Amino acid sequence: MATLLLHHPTFANHKTSAGHPERPDRYRAVEAVLGQQEFDGLVREKAEMADLDTTRYVHTDRYVDALQDARPNEGYVYLDGDTMMEPSTWEVVLRGVGGTLQAVDKVLDGEVQNAFVACRPPGHHAESERAMGFCLFNNIGIGARHAQKKHGLKRVAIVDFDVHHGNGTQEIFYSDPSVLYASTHQMPLYPGTGAARETGVGNIFNAPLAPGDGGDKLRAAFEGKILPALDTFKPELIIVSAGFDAHERDPLGSLRMTAEDFAWVTRALMKSAEKNCEGRLVSVLEGGYDLQGLADSVGAHVGELMKG
Repeated sequence: MATLLLHHPTFANHKTSAGHPERPDRYRAVEAVLGQQEFDGLVREKAEMADLDTTRYVHTDRYVDALQDARPNEGYVYLDGDTMMEPSTWEVVLRGVGGTLQAVDKVLDGEVQNAFVACRPPGHHAESERAMGFCLFNNIGIGARHAQKKHGLKRVAIVDFDVHHGNGTQEIFYSDPSVLYASTHQMPLYPGTGAARETGVGNIFNAPLAPGDGGDKLRAAFEGKILPALDTFKPELIIVSAGFDAHERDPLGSLRMTAEDFAWVTRALMKSAEKNCEGRLVSVLEGGYDLQGLADSVGAHVGELMKG
């Protein structure tokens, strides 16, 4: 079966302040690479806007209502030092959620084998009651809960290979044995969470990497900890927080991954999905702030997804 790409031109909106790494050019770089001939086989759909109430699957009413009330008519509203909203942001983030829900639906309904959601801004730092780290809504978390609420899944796994730990995803599911969260990330680094001792109720698997680590350490973390955890958990769906800021070119981290390392991780997760959940996998874009590194990595990642 085919690979689905969820995209939308509004993902190039959501302007940020001058010099901010999470900028519209990120989406343009992804759009350009996935527009190349080798990706003609992708099934392409435009991301729909989510119903706001779906964000309440993982975020509190107080948080969602306050965020909605904070929408500016002009200029910026700063939610923290590096997380902001401007007039176009609301549509952009609701399409990020909507695209994630579409991807989950299409994969679980058997219409496609897997899917990639090319959205921005990222979401994995957004906690149940706090926006942070460029993130407003936790797309991945909402997608996992949607798979349970709409499709009746009992076990969903989230795997995160962004250079930054997905503190928001961990916080949301820390006491929930029905959702496994596994992460490789650089430590020490923002946001400071993600130690191996943080295990939740036996459902959290953090495999922190040291500054300067490369693909060999990434492979060891997956083979030694994350892939065995997936086999034990036996998820009915794997959702991937696909952040590419662990790339050696990225300005926000100090890991030394290459596009081939991300291709390897993608293959490993696809094999796990094939073994445990009939190949059902949804990938959602998180970080990646060097445009060339991002484009190369997304191309490698989606290219592997398309091999089925």
